[in-house]
Amino acid sequence: MSVSATDLLTTPLHALHLELGARMVPFAGYAMPVQYPDGLLREHLHTRQAAGLFDVSHMGQITLRGPQAAAALESLIPMDVQGLGLHRQRYGLLLADDGGILDDLMFVNRGDDLYLIVNGACKHADLAHLQARIGARCSVTAHFERALLALQGPLAAQALQRLLPGVERLVFMTGMPLTWQGADLYVTRSGYTGEDGFEIGLPAEAAEAFARALLAQPEVKPVGLGARNSLRLEAGLCLYGHDIDRTTTPVEAGLTWAIQKVRRSGGERAGGFAGADRVLAQLDGRAEVARRRVGLKALERIPVREPAPLQTPDGTPVGQVTSGLLSPTLDVPIAMGYVASAHAAAGTRLHAIVRSKPVPMEVVPMPFVAPRYHRG
Repeated sequence: MSVSATDLLTTPLHALHLELGARMVPFAGYAMPVQYPDGLLREHLHTRQAAGLFDVSHMGQITLRGPQAAAALESLIPMDVQGLGLHRQRYGLLLADDGGILDDLMFVNRGDDLYLIVNGACKHADLAHLQARIGARCSVTAHFERALLALQGPLAAQALQRLLPGVERLVFMTGMPLTWQGADLYVTRSGYTGEDGFEIGLPAEAAEAFARALLAQPEVKPVGLGARNSLRLEAGLCLYGHDIDRTTTPVEAGLTWAIQKVRRSGGERAGGFAGADRVLAQLDGRAEVARRRVGLKALERIPVREPAPLQTPDGTPVGQVTSGLLSPTLDVPIAMGYVASAHAAAGTRLHAIVRSKPVPMEVVPMPFVAPRYHRG
């Protein structure tokens, strides 16, 4: 079902989406394309095989400026910001004072500023939180009017370098400023599909022309939110509001890989971030971690979707599915969810309850599909 943009915000590519025959749905307050005429399955597989173009302009772009910006941001996230090299990018977690996750984000040291990309549904709350908590230490500026495109897939670099020569020199989690037809762009080699790819921030007025230029490349097709979701789930990546939220900590969510040693107990700048007491206690084993995020694979060909309850084979409740679908790449049902820690080990057999019937599931390692990031 298509939606009217009457009560929804639109991205700079709205007219192009309609021209391409996209099915539009409400998402994070925006009218967004969930899929194009090729359909979710073809869009997903095309991204795995070539290059898919995603409109992610609903996400929020924020900059922090000033000599105290890095130290200020470290008071809110458990990541190493001060040690981040020029044009290097990291994944971050904006934490509440009790260690719950307010949002997950990407941040880049661009020299003159710290450039943050936050989730669309959280961007206004994130901006208010940043301004309230660190606005006296650095300038906090929203750039919500700018567009953001993601080009993902093994042929993304081949296509993008025709428009932006030199972009192929980037490696995973690095960025560079570039220009295209007089417009100032900032490009990072990153994304949320598990594939090689790029995210391109650019002025709204240049977005449609740049998107059309990309779609003119033989490797590139438009891809909607449906395939974006299936791609990130295969990659074992969290969707805020589903797999992580205000009630989950980084340890429960299995995101401790994102916390650098310098911020952990014994590190040079250990603690000092919101929720540090709880998060470090869980990380060090001084506090119980009652539940953990796990990957799940169905042992029958029955898709399991959120919020299906999870039980032991004898019927004891142990958790809940937070994301799930039939994997287009693997052609088997996969899911993520939270289970009691005693049932989180790989190989554990559980049942998901789907329409009042048990579906046998097995806890498996993630990602479900191995990443293919370009690390140089």
